[in-house]
Formats: sequence, C-alpha cells, structure tokens
Amino acid sequence: MTSAESEQHLSEAVREALAGVIDPELGIDVLALGLVYGIWASGEGVLVEMTATSPACPMNDYLVAEAQRRIRQRLHGEVPVEVRLVWDPPWSPDRMTPEARRLLGMEEDGA
Repeated sequence: MTSAESEQHLSEAVREALAGVIDPELGIDVLALGLVYGIWASGEGVLVEMTATSPACPMNDYLVAEAQRRIRQRLHGEVPVEVRLVWDPPWSPDRMTPEARRLLGMEEDGA
C-alpha cells in the first residue's frame, strides 16, 4: 500500500468512526450536521477539526470526547488522534446534508 493509499484508508476509517458520533440533542451524526471541518490523516497521526452548533452548546465536550473515542477504537490505537474544537468559520445550517435537513423538518419548498 502506498503512502497515499494508506492516508486515504485512514481518512475513510476516520469518517466511518465519525458517522457514529450522534449529537444527542438532534439525533443526527456530526458528519451529516456539517460539524466536521477537516480530517488530516497520515502514518504520523490523525487530526480532526470540528465545531458545534454554538459555542454555548452543552454537548461540546461530549462531542469531542466521543469523536476521539470512536476514532481511537476504529483505528485500534494505530496512530495518535487529536480532535480540535474550532469556531472559525461559524457553523450554519447550510453545512448540513439534505438528509439531515429533511430529518429536522428544514426541507425547502419545491419550486
């Protein structure tokens, strides 16, 4: 496996792990909510930058801890994992997937 293939494999594994991190207030995963801003993966480690819907969200620490736990579990401790909570750019509902928007009753009226 080449270095690029290995990094791609790690990134996919991280995405799979993050798909299991469910916002307990909304019942939707952090990827679908658009809370994950970036995933960088290499043989040296994994860095995930994510946000929350609001800096005042009471679930911020939980979401970071759950993301770290699930990624570490998925990667079996192969590389160090860091999950950073960032606030720039601010999150907006525009980042959500169409399915997440539908689940939250935010469907746009068809024209």
